[in-house]
Amino acid sequence: MLYMVALAAGIVLVGILLVHRQVRRNGRWALWWHDRVDENIRDFLTRISRPERILAYVKKHAVPGDAESVANAIDAYCSGVEWAMNIGIDKGKILDRVVSETDPDTVLELGTYCGYSTVRIGKLLRPEARLITIEMNPDYAKVAKQIIALAGLDSKVEILVGSSSELIPQLKKKLDIKTLDLVFIDHWKECYLPDTRCLEESGLLHKGTVLLADNVVCPGAPEYVKYIRNSSRYRSEYFSSRLEYLQVEDGLEKSVFLG
Repeated sequence: MLYMVALAAGIVLVGILLVHRQVRRNGRWALWWHDRVDENIRDFLTRISRPERILAYVKKHAVPGDAESVANAIDAYCSGVEWAMNIGIDKGKILDRVVSETDPDTVLELGTYCGYSTVRIGKLLRPEARLITIEMNPDYAKVAKQIIALAGLDSKVEILVGSSSELIPQLKKKLDIKTLDLVFIDHWKECYLPDTRCLEESGLLHKGTVLLADNVVCPGAPEYVKYIRNSSRYRSEYFSSRLEYLQVEDGLEKSVFLG
């Protein structure tokens, strides 16, 4: 009897170790575990959402008004407590470099989530620059608004709640935007290509506008990548990296609009 119990325990332990290994190194396993299993368990136990848990941690550990401190607090939580699909530390450095090199006057972010990448972008912009971020989920937008305010960037950032496909055509009239200098694409992957075409059709891209798309490998945006790399209207460059807070391959696609 004891032998059977020990054997069953051993099998369970080996199974847990194998799952843990797969989660650390396989993109599909990682997304399944963190987004389908772990998040739902934590939601049930805490009765609040993952973004709300991130916000609570930031309030406790970050220095109000210090954008760098807020970003670091989110990184600490997501790397040491609970994974979340922010751009993360490694790819965040690539984002920082692209923002600094572009030195944009007007930035559009597609996919705010909890506001992590918004903070990374906002802290690098000149005082007179504008950052518009679009989030479909009103609950996520509510959390992001608080995190952005904690970072001291609320006067620089405008959050629009709704569908990107509906809001993009309204940007010129609604926010008096002529064209965009930088677009950071990090929302639903199946929306990457149609929203890029919507940006083109709405006349929001000028010669030199930079599009930077996250997660082009994991979970991937194959239709977008195929279009952007084969279009004569763009010059593209791929930056290899890792999926946020994990050892899984991922990367960003930087594309310059040629007109």
